[in-house]
Amino acid sequence: MRLIDLVHRWLGGLIGLVLAVLGLSGALLVHKDAWVMLPHARDAQAQDAATLAGAVERLMTDPDDRPRSIVFATRTFGLNRLSYAKEEGAYADQTGELVTRWSSKWERPEIWLFDLHHHLFSGDAGETVAGIAGVCGLGFVVTGVILWWPLRRSYEFRVWPRRMSRFPILRHHRDLGVVVAPLLLMTLLTGSTMVFRPVAGLILGPGVSKAVEASLAAPRAPNAALAAELDWRGMIETARRRFPDAEVRILSLPRKESGLIGLRMRQPREWLPNGRTMVWFAADTGQVVATRDALALPGRVQAYNAFYPLHAAKVGGLAYRILLSLGGVALTLFGTLTVWTFWFQRNGRPRREAAPA
Repeated sequence: MRLIDLVHRWLGGLIGLVLAVLGLSGALLVHKDAWVMLPHARDAQAQDAATLAGAVERLMTDPDDRPRSIVFATRTFGLNRLSYAKEEGAYADQTGELVTRWSSKWERPEIWLFDLHHHLFSGDAGETVAGIAGVCGLGFVVTGVILWWPLRRSYEFRVWPRRMSRFPILRHHRDLGVVVAPLLLMTLLTGSTMVFRPVAGLILGPGVSKAVEASLAAPRAPNAALAAELDWRGMIETARRRFPDAEVRILSLPRKESGLIGLRMRQPREWLPNGRTMVWFAADTGQVVATRDALALPGRVQAYNAFYPLHAAKVGGLAYRILLSLGGVALTLFGTLTVWTFWFQRNGRPRREAAPA
């Protein structure tokens, strides 16, 4: 037990701030659609082929300034998001009229906040650090419950420590931590599996990483240049005939040596906000090359696809978003107070009240 306590305290003191940053940024991102204030952001979602194709045709008019991808509006956010080269991006209304454009992520708070949460502003290296912190966080939850158990009779629920000194903070950390442990376990586990796919093997069984890669890989197709003019409406209508109940989510132009245009869709039974159902078209002719029905994927792959919506509160409605944001705030509180007590209050002693004369 002493060794568990030692490891728990030292690791918490070393990476507590990383977990605090992940918790706070995640709590804010859960409600992103509500606090991004732009014209037409509250417009009702349009999913008819004419509106979707009209926006695409308008945005693809200039061959030298075409977006690499278009993420179409959702039920909670009425703007299309466009991605260009490097960090450039834009929002457009559902007719294709640009609302705002940026050349750097620092120009949009939701963009740099997303990068902070996923990459810690450090690309792949930051993503790895965040993943390691998530795995350590799982260890904190498990060892924290183990350390709490012998002291369970002194349990006291408090939202905030009784005093801002070492021992009241440690008691608050212990007692509040056991309350939010199930929520933290879920968020840290789902986050870790998205960074390190082998972690998913602990839940879904060995070999799941290869199964996911094989099931989600794009088909092979010869490299072909994007045609100057394409029947975008015809492509959307073709995809709709194949998946009549699906919502059109993302249009992606060919990248690198791919000769495929990807149309990503979401069927009603899919939890992922952008779905995994796909229709691929030849970039030069607009003819269908291949399709993928996400509901026909192996069960383990469909279970893996549920990790992100659980992690980002894309299911469960407002109640689940509030619950998940409270978990993020708790993680922020644990991380900051742990670092403070570990590095600046280590020699503190509980004060004893003087006995009356």
